[in-house]
Amino acid sequence: MEQYTVTGMSCAACSMRVEKAVSKVPGVTSCSVSLLTNSMGVEGTASEQDIVKAVTDAGYGASKKGSKAAGNTRNGSTAAGGGPIGDEELLKDRETPVLKKRLLSSLIFLIVLMYFSMGHMMWGWPLPAVLVDNHIAMGLIQMLLTIAVMVINQKFFISGFKSLFHKAPNMDTLVALGSAAAFVYSTYALFAMTDAQVHGNMDGVMHYMHEFYFESAAMILTLITVGKMLEAHSKGKTTDALKGLMKLAPKTAVLLKDGVETEVSIEQVQKGDIFIVRPGENIPVDGKVLEGSSAVNESALTGESIPVDKAAGNLVSAATINQSGYLKCEATRVGEDTALSQIIQMVSDAAATKAPIAKVADKVSGIFVPAVITIAAVTIIVWLLAGQSVGFALARGISVLVISCPCALGLATPVAIMVGNGMGAKNGILFKTAVSLEEAGKIEIVALDKTGTITTGEPKVTDVICNKGVTEKELISFAYALEKKSEHPLAKAVLAYAEAAQTDIFEVNNFTALPGNGLTAEYENAVLSGGNYKFISTRTAVSQEMQEQSQKLANAGKTPLFFTKDDKLLGIIAVADVIKEDSPEAVRQLQNMGIRVVMLTGDNERTAKAIGAQAGVDEVIADVLPDGKDSVISRLKRDGRVAMVGDGINDAPALTRADIGIAIGAGTDIAIDAADVVLMKSRLSDVPAAIRLSRATLRNIHENLFWAFFYNIIGIPLAAGVWIPFFGWKLNPMFGAAAMSLSSFCVVTNALRLNLFSVHNAEKDKKIKSKKKVEDKKMEKTLTIEGMMCGHCEARVKKALEALPEVKEAVVSHEAGTAVVTLESAVSDEALKEAVEAQDYKVISVQ
Repeated sequence: MEQYTVTGMSCAACSMRVEKAVSKVPGVTSCSVSLLTNSMGVEGTASEQDIVKAVTDAGYGASKKGSKAAGNTRNGSTAAGGGPIGDEELLKDRETPVLKKRLLSSLIFLIVLMYFSMGHMMWGWPLPAVLVDNHIAMGLIQMLLTIAVMVINQKFFISGFKSLFHKAPNMDTLVALGSAAAFVYSTYALFAMTDAQVHGNMDGVMHYMHEFYFESAAMILTLITVGKMLEAHSKGKTTDALKGLMKLAPKTAVLLKDGVETEVSIEQVQKGDIFIVRPGENIPVDGKVLEGSSAVNESALTGESIPVDKAAGNLVSAATINQSGYLKCEATRVGEDTALSQIIQMVSDAAATKAPIAKVADKVSGIFVPAVITIAAVTIIVWLLAGQSVGFALARGISVLVISCPCALGLATPVAIMVGNGMGAKNGILFKTAVSLEEAGKIEIVALDKTGTITTGEPKVTDVICNKGVTEKELISFAYALEKKSEHPLAKAVLAYAEAAQTDIFEVNNFTALPGNGLTAEYENAVLSGGNYKFISTRTAVSQEMQEQSQKLANAGKTPLFFTKDDKLLGIIAVADVIKEDSPEAVRQLQNMGIRVVMLTGDNERTAKAIGAQAGVDEVIADVLPDGKDSVISRLKRDGRVAMVGDGINDAPALTRADIGIAIGAGTDIAIDAADVVLMKSRLSDVPAAIRLSRATLRNIHENLFWAFFYNIIGIPLAAGVWIPFFGWKLNPMFGAAAMSLSSFCVVTNALRLNLFSVHNAEKDKKIKSKKKVEDKKMEKTLTIEGMMCGHCEARVKKALEALPEVKEAVVSHEAGTAVVTLESAVSDEALKEAVEAQDYKVISVQ
């Protein structure tokens, strides 16, 4: 996605016009304009020149981010010296200071104007002797003061009438028309009053004196400026999270070249450079530690406050803080490739995209301003036909123009999306697009990968069972000596456990690895062996008691490793990929939200069910090949919206297939690229947190849209004078302008309340209504089958069962001797039994 800065926009109608204009450019596949950040995201093959021209032809300015700012700037968005502007510079709030100056200047003239108009006329405040009873002079002074305020706020008229001439009226058009109408009519009244004065018609003079709306013309502009300033200030707050991330980026790095340390700007660091980081310094780029050890504070990226220990071989990230030791590192990712830059890009892209719900407000905003102008014109005509004076009718029309607020509609969605994204980034939850932020809260089913998602992904020793007459120290020492020369993943778990226990270390000779069986070696004329039960049972007799212990461990999803010395069994060490501490709680929170939790894994069914039981998931789908996860997600999507959570390369197709793909941050780059949401902390508890934040953001958007629509539905009829015949309710144009100013401010302020939301607080979670009851979604039968010996047998049984029209899917395991069938409709046990036994296998039971 290419990012552009758009200048000159003042309301949702502007952003809608720019979006339509760019979308029509040949080669543009998608375009999304954000009024909040004055940015535009464009995808496709169209050239930069064509895109900028389309925006310019629409009456606005545009420039590609990182290039020289375009003309028609709204608030001076060119960097000092006219050079390129960084993203942080683009997000700087330049609008509020400009609006403050305009407001102060306007107030000086407005206060004097109000003294002459309302102060003297309504409350009898004293005037200089030269002006006493000099109504013409008073009228001229009011006109001149109003002209001063209009010149100060000329932007409304330039933007408003320019947009009108381009047949794309915006909020500035409403303000300009309202203020100009009040000024023109007041000027007419002033000239009419001079004519009455010349002809000695003092009653006419006093009549026209009361027809002045100069103070309304000036007050409208001033009050709208107040609203715009409050809105700009609040909008600046919504991008605080993104600006905070950008400020973290280090500006310099210390490189080591030919033994000499040299400080250079961050732009000069290249991949492969060696850099030095001393205690207290920020790590400049992503890298790999070559020498040294330290504790690094990574809270800037992950939100985790506890420092992480780093040593040679570990990876470090830009913007994290080296707290204690001296580190010598090699740069692995620089510039836009660093983790920090990618986070900033994700948050920025999300701000530049639009949530589906925003399309409702966009459609309304596109026709809103023309509709309001039409309503104002009809209002004036109706009151004139009803016999009211021109001044009365005009006041009603002006009130309609200035109370209507398309900005509130246009800001309702993007401000909430921006704040929600910022909150996510603070908590290590990155939503790539506004769509993913909205849709995550609608999830009904969460499919979890097992390894690295529910579990740690690193096998650990869970049980040590010694044979009679053998001490644990002896068993661990021999196991360590044997496994030290092995490259098997389970060996690392044994080594880590032995090192933590500070066991005795000795060397073995004639080490041999027997793939699929175990290990052998010699120590002081004794033969050491280690491996599975099948291998060890050929070496020594294993007692019934130890066999039972082994079976219990296997049933719990653990891998029992047997060790012998000569023909004596030393004992069993059980190794397993243990579940993360927060996994059971995360699953429970998801279930409390009304979400069905499914675990997908390529592991055998026995291990999978053991892990699934520990985590508390609703359903376990085991023996799934990498390409099979994609089809499982497709099947789950029939029952509702599905989120897939994974971390490996094999999860990428499933992440893409799911309605929402959620990648564990410590996973592979491919998984992260395929996902819609990235969890930087690699914690499963962040899955319910992401869904919780999405729901809160969507709820905030609904509140904003409700008040934006409600405000206009109530305000426009009141301004038009619909209630005057019934209740005598009449709205002064000045109060209409004040209401318009406050509406956008209230919408933005409501969105800022999301900053107070606690993403990990599960106390207020509510269950969503699923399309179907969970009981209806799952019709399964388990067949216990005898005679299956290999994968070929599994395939035959699977094909036979799935040939039955009632069977949706069959998951077959020759190791477990089972076939779990998921049914589309009811089927007899006999039919299932016949299908399997026709393939020459025996069905023991059907449950």
